[in-house]
Amino acid sequence: MKLGVLQFFSWPSRHGPLGEVYARALERVEIMDRGGFDAVWLAEHHFTTFSVCPSVHMLGVLAAARTKRLRIGTAVSLAALYHPLRLAEEVALLDMLSGGRVNWGAGRGFAHSEFAAFGVPAEESADRFREAVEIVLKAWTEERLSYQGRYFSFEDVEVLPRPLQQPHPPVWVAATSEGAIDWAASRGFSILMDPHASLRDLGTKRRRYAQRLAEAGFSDKGRDIPIARLLALAPTKAEAAEVARRGAQWLVDAYAGPQHAHRKSMQMARSYDGKDPAQHYVDSVILHGTPAAVVDQIAALEEEIGLNYLMCAPLSRETFRLLADEVAPRL
Repeated sequence: MKLGVLQFFSWPSRHGPLGEVYARALERVEIMDRGGFDAVWLAEHHFTTFSVCPSVHMLGVLAAARTKRLRIGTAVSLAALYHPLRLAEEVALLDMLSGGRVNWGAGRGFAHSEFAAFGVPAEESADRFREAVEIVLKAWTEERLSYQGRYFSFEDVEVLPRPLQQPHPPVWVAATSEGAIDWAASRGFSILMDPHASLRDLGTKRRRYAQRLAEAGFSDKGRDIPIARLLALAPTKAEAAEVARRGAQWLVDAYAGPQHAHRKSMQMARSYDGKDPAQHYVDSVILHGTPAAVVDQIAALEEEIGLNYLMCAPLSRETFRLLADEVAPRL
């Protein structure tokens, strides 16, 4: 099984200098490189202290400079917010400067505050995202690009640099809703599965994806399908549960607290099975326990839903330490 880390750049309560957030994250990246992790996946967010990383491509260059073998993933480039030619250039440049180590993950996003600030009508975001992905792939594979679409049009453009990986870096698209899963499968794209889905929903979505792939004439054999999971590890079950509870409450407050402009989008996008949102995360979303117990949980997911790539989002520094020291060697 491949193991990666979904790296956020959280600045809770704006505590301490923001520079320390980036320094600690880059220290983690160096540990991942030495410790046999497959990739770090950098999370792009805007206008929130939940994760202060408006450019995964800029941070990706710095991560690449500090590592030798670790792959540099984007989880995700929010493609609906970019001009696709600029996006194609930035990811290709990152691939060149990293020595061909980019995993490109693209997504639409869901935060209304981001769409509004960048002048993207929320109702257009899915179509803009899909058109942008199409253009990026054409820009990487066609010598000169001409395109006439709903949102973008240009003639005879040569996009430089080209990615070092040929014909292009491996590509994943974030797919949470049934519509997104169906579209990705219809195009033969591999998918990234999100950290907020319940364990029950993960299996349903994974099976739907495989079915829709087959209907479109594709196969999921040999595909890496990263499944992002929030993770809380501690020496005892009780300590891990407390880490999970604190992390869940912080997550809900950061995404959907009354102080945040995109509270509405979070509430609309998620269902909590009638529970308090934080409790729902603890009960149904977060993998938590001792390292041995979590290894067993991962093995169960491997058996039940075909998990072959775990993308962990550690909820504490202790969790990351135990992930690197005790869980990674067992997977």
